Amino acid sequence: MMMINANTKIAAILKQHPAALDAVIAVSSKFEKLRNPILRKVMAGRTSLAMAAKVGGCTVEDFFMKLKPLGFETDMVTVIAAEEKKVLPAFMTSLKNEQIIELDVRPVIASGKDPLNIIVQKVKTIQKGQVLKIINSFEPIPLIALLEKQGFVSYADTIQPDWVETYFYKINAAETTVKDSPAVSNEGWDILLKQFENHIKTIDVRHLEMPGPMMTILESLETLPADAALYVYHKRIPVFLLPELAERKFGYRIKEISDGEVHLLIFKD
Repeated sequence: MMMINANTKIAAILKQHPAALDAVIAVSSKFEKLRNPILRKVMAGRTSLAMAAKVGGCTVEDFFMKLKPLGFETDMVTVIAAEEKKVLPAFMTSLKNEQIIELDVRPVIASGKDPLNIIVQKVKTIQKGQVLKIINSFEPIPLIALLEKQGFVSYADTIQPDWVETYFYKINAAETTVKDSPAVSNEGWDILLKQFENHIKTIDVRHLEMPGPMMTILESLETLPADAALYVYHKRIPVFLLPELAERKFGYRIKEISDGEVHLLIFKD
């Protein structure tokens, strides 16, 4: 059976044994989100047991206790070293306080608003050599993906549960641009609704906290038939999602019903 230590990635453990997912989730309720296949695919490959322990407010030994009954062998020697050692990207190794531009978006999210436009405006002010530090309650995977496509490199550090600091460094000031929120349209909404009326799958993501809505929508689209559409009840325009839809060749229409309620119709483009 597989030998694991604090450096072992969650993805490798899950691949080795089908019951490992339940064992990992049993360590902390914070790992329930791993049941989402899309989120699991994104997170598990990047997260070691040491990193997961920090997020879950537990220890690496807690994981060992749950995984040993499944036949995993554990290497205790590397636990302390792995938890203390943090591999830093090049831009972080010589970072000075005066280079850091800090933005805490937790109050914005707590108010029920989407912080993307605030982040975008802040990113536009970052000068060459500066680093933007976003403080959030979770690792902002959609934002990381969005800015990496625009030529930024990133580094996320979990300080404690519900406190994550993510650093973004602009590689080349002359070549990186970040666009404002993409334009949305409800043109042809009624026609498309009629076209798909017998082939519509409906989901409601209004009760989910970020990044749950985006992950749930992408998961639903993976099994959506080519002749069907996905009808989504949402609280806001999902600006992180829209570039992903375009990249995956999905079309969409967005209808703003009221403040705090938005409907989406997503279909194969």
